[in-house]
Amino acid sequence: MVIDGLQYANWSEKIFRQMREGGVDAVHVTIAYHEMFRETVANIEAWNRHFERFPDLIRHARTADDIRAAKADGVTAIVFGAQTPAPIEDDIGLVEILHTLGLRFMQLSYNNQSLLATGCYEAEDPGLTRMGREVVAEMNRVGLVVDMSHSAERSTLEAIEVSARPIAITHANPASWHPARRNKSDTVLRALAESGGMLGFSLYPHHLKGGSDCTLQGFCEMVARTAEIMGVERLGIGTDLCQDQPDSVVEWMRVGRWTKRVDYGEGSADAPGFPPMPDFFADNRDFPRLREGLRAVGFDAQEAAAIMGGNWLRFFEESFGARA
Repeated sequence: MVIDGLQYANWSEKIFRQMREGGVDAVHVTIAYHEMFRETVANIEAWNRHFERFPDLIRHARTADDIRAAKADGVTAIVFGAQTPAPIEDDIGLVEILHTLGLRFMQLSYNNQSLLATGCYEAEDPGLTRMGREVVAEMNRVGLVVDMSHSAERSTLEAIEVSARPIAITHANPASWHPARRNKSDTVLRALAESGGMLGFSLYPHHLKGGSDCTLQGFCEMVARTAEIMGVERLGIGTDLCQDQPDSVVEWMRVGRWTKRVDYGEGSADAPGFPPMPDFFADNRDFPRLREGLRAVGFDAQEAAAIMGGNWLRFFEESFGARA
């Protein structure tokens, strides 16, 4: 089982076919960055057209069993997620509606302060808001995973503490390896592991030591060091692959509609486009190279298989259903 914990590609038949060539069984795809509820529904409609056009390549998945069935049929399962709480607007009732529509992950904040929690680019982090705590409880109830990939430290630790179900950080790396704002402290990683949560390792160059020049060996050695902190069973891949997106999309990701100025956050405002991917991972066809790299740094076959997707599948099994 090969599962990617996060992608935001410019979806096309080419990419769907590359998923199949790379043996990718499931992908958590971002369907919202700053979109409000109705805009998110429009994005789901667009995905429905993809499912209609390419039934031999992709299929919508709502459960772990859906992913197993897709693998058996030779297609890639698509799991919906939002990198923002904007789709619920200021209405907690929309949590259940979006789960019904297929959403299975939602970040409590992107880079900025939200109604729920603080993003990693804010100067101050007061933690979860009153609404944030209520929304976490509702997400726990319906089976919508709390994702804190872009959230600040205190907010992330409070989400881990408050959530009655394990949370995920779907796409980030240890800050001790590379101190990007989006990467996570060892304190967060230990708390995440102790609570039964999951970390997906990011291949987005801004999150890598050496950026686009990061090597496969260096990346996999980082995974091995993180396993010493968290345990192999809490680790997965969350590439943050933004394949074929035009550079203009970076403006939407970073700026949205919250400012009139240029504020790209990660990277330089003078060169706001997507950085080149590292040589060892250009697209979904390179997933077998990750497995080889994990074996080369000392993971056995069973451990490598768990990191490549087995751990995510277990987490999905435990997380996507409503609480009894």
